[in-house]
Formats: sequence, C-alpha cells, structure tokens
Amino acid sequence: MKLNERLKLKQTEEAAKAPKSPAATTDGGMESDPLALIKVRAQEALFAKLGPRLYDASLTADDLQRFVDEEIAGALGVDASPLSEDERRELAVQIRDDILGYGPVQMYLDDPSVTEIMVNGEDLIYIERDGKIVQTDTRFMSRQHLRRVIDRIVTGVGRRIDESSPLVDARLADGSRVNVIIPPLAVDGPALTIRKFAHDPFQVQDLIEMGSMTQLVADLCEAAVEGKLNIMVTGGTGTGKTTLLNVLSGFIPDNERIVTIEDAVELQLHQRHVIRLESRPSNVEGRGEVTIRDLVRNSLRMRPDRIIVGEARGGEALDMLQAMNTGHEGSLTTIHANTPRDALSRLETMVLMAGIELPSRAIREQVSSAFDLIVHLTRLRDGTRRITHITEVVGMEGDTITIQDIFTFDYKAGFDDDGRFAGTVRPTGIRPRFSDHLKDLGVELPPDIFGVPDLTGTKRKTRK
Repeated sequence: MKLNERLKLKQTEEAAKAPKSPAATTDGGMESDPLALIKVRAQEALFAKLGPRLYDASLTADDLQRFVDEEIAGALGVDASPLSEDERRELAVQIRDDILGYGPVQMYLDDPSVTEIMVNGEDLIYIERDGKIVQTDTRFMSRQHLRRVIDRIVTGVGRRIDESSPLVDARLADGSRVNVIIPPLAVDGPALTIRKFAHDPFQVQDLIEMGSMTQLVADLCEAAVEGKLNIMVTGGTGTGKTTLLNVLSGFIPDNERIVTIEDAVELQLHQRHVIRLESRPSNVEGRGEVTIRDLVRNSLRMRPDRIIVGEARGGEALDMLQAMNTGHEGSLTTIHANTPRDALSRLETMVLMAGIELPSRAIREQVSSAFDLIVHLTRLRDGTRRITHITEVVGMEGDTITIQDIFTFDYKAGFDDDGRFAGTVRPTGIRPRFSDHLKDLGVELPPDIFGVPDLTGTKRKTRK
C-alpha cells in the first residue's frame, strides 16, 4: 500500500473516533490529504528555520544536503508521529526534493516521458505526455513556495527576476528551455513553463519509427542536405521543429564548418567542427544585449560552410537571406507558421522588421532565390507530430513566389484502432526542379521517390 493510502487509512480510523471538524469534511485540497498536511507543516518549519542558508553560495551541494537532511529529520520527529520508520524516510525524500530541487515539478523533470511542464499557478500544474496535455494532481504549498522555486531556477542560470524585470527566458543545465513571467505582467500570479529536450537526441530512424516521417521522406531530406539546398522547417508551437532541425543537421558531412545561432542553445549536433552561438539579453542597466541579428552578421566572418539559425523571428531574417544568397548554401532555419505559404509571408514581414525599406518584390525575389525547400510539421489532433508538407520553392511569377508540394499528408486514410491518424505523408507525383541540381552534384534521387515511374533503373541509396 502506498504511503498516502496508508496515511488516509490511519486518518479514517482516527476520524471515526473523533468529532467531525471542518478540515476533515472538506472535499479535496490539502485538508483531506494527511500526507500533504504533514509535508506543508514540515516545509514551513524548515523554510522558517533555514531561511537564506538555502541560497548560501558558500555552502557546497553536499554540505547543504547534509544540513537539510538533519533539519528534516528533526521536523518529522516532531510532526510525523503516526508514521512508521519507512514512511518517515519516504516522506523525508519527498521533502528534500521539494527543498533542494524544483519542488513539485522536480518529479516531472526526472520523468523522461514528460516533454513539457506548464505551471499556471501554485495549485494548477499541467504536463505534456505523448503529445497530450493533462492536468496533474500536484501543487505548490503556496504562491510563496512557487516564487522560491522560480527564484532558484532563475538564479541557477545567472539571471534575475523581480518587478523591474518580470520576464525571463533561459535554459537549464540539461538544456531544457525555461520561461518565467511574474506580476505585474502575469495578472493571476507567477507562471512557469519548461520545455524539455531528450538527453539522447532523436535520430532519423526514431522519427521514422514514431511515424513522423517515412523512409522516402528521410531519403529526400538526406539528399537535400547533402546537396546543400537551403531548407526552412516550419510549423506551429510544439510541433517538433527543433527536433527535426537537429535530425536534418545530422546529415551535414563531418568535414564542413557549422555555425549555429540560437536564442537559447537547444541543438545537439554530433559533428566536431561546430561553433555554437547564443544571444544575450541586456543587463540590469539595459546594456550588453547581443541579438540574433548581431550573431548572424558575425557568423559571416567566421568562414562557415553552413549556418543554422535556430529560429528566425525578426530582423535577422534579412541578414540570413543575404547569407544564403551569397555563397552559404545548405543553411537551415525554423519559422513559426501554419502553412508553407504562410511561412513565406511571415518571412517577408520579418525582413521589414529590420528597419530597411525594401519593395515587396525585391524581398520576395530574395526569398525565392534563397530557399529551395520547406518542410512543414503539424501536431495532429491525436497528439502526434507529423511532417505534412514538403514543398519546393520554385521561383517567381510576376510578384508572387511560386511553390509546389512534393509530399503531402494523406488525411483521407482515417484512423487506426488506437485513434491515431492512419495516413502518412505521400508523394504528389511532381518531380522537383532541384532534382537536376542534385544530380549535377552527384546526388542521385530515383524518380520513384516522387511517385514518378523509374525508367532509368537508378537504385536508391540504402541508409546504414
């Protein structure tokens, strides 16, 4: 029997002998959870006694843990008399995780099946697991408890958060991306969002097994990267753009110099010849900011063979286009967009954000000549993330950028027995124009990849 269940059983036996109280008759909440009540009382006593020593930089991690363990033992000795010795140790571990770790979210940080943690308030925590967002039954003791955890996260990454700087976007030591916003910007109290990333990055075979792409699509993407096509990965929030970008970057040959540029470092490349650049926000005095645009400009002086921009979201799009059009073929980036066509429109808007007045036609010509391929991801209703479009940027017709879908997702296939979409991304039968360019570079793509009958006898390269 679990600890909480045993406590509830003891509470029920004691309640049968004692008069009813308001706390005992409360539905839900900590009043009806004896384990939560003991944890709350023990933690409140510990925080009152330990105070600033929890954040004393002079204490080593071992000293701090030993100190906390001693205080927990003393606090539980007073308050946990109904517990057995095993139950007392189990509860001590939970309290220690709350105090030295990140509170109630620590268990989800340790759970590899959880991909996102969303704290809407001290008593409302959501997680994403298997592509589905669910509400948990865990909670912080109070708003002050949530703020203490937020302060621990923020100070741990060398940042600060208060009323004068109520917004922080950073990353944890394990690469997880953290966003924190507090009052006065967050009206209902502090909000914490943590996007986790796998310690062992997904490889192309993982995406094939998960159904995110097919072997044909993998072969096409490998050929496109090897043939130095400029590729834009598009999709909505949480569709897996960074994951796919990481997979695509794995096709880059080891002998090429790669420069990655990100707001917060997320890419995990396996090549050795890699320079990773990360933007920096301004300091307390409002100075020292280094933007993505600054890093893109600087990267051009670093003799890169490939430039990978984690996400284009502002004026850096202009410098990125200039780079792609001046000898830096094979570059990669991601853009938030609902469709491949929307991505082109958004890219045009971002170029205008650079503050340089350019005619729309000039911008579109730059875009059409810079990018060769758009790979679009969608998070479907069943929670899965799939490649739904692979689109070629053909060129210009008048003032319009022309594109054509090479692969599209088959929504008409319906659903399988588990309620998942049964369809896959399938070729449209259109042979892209860039296939001739790839052939000139010695990268062979059999016509049957695109759903065109193969009359040449070309064999598809087998991936090891």
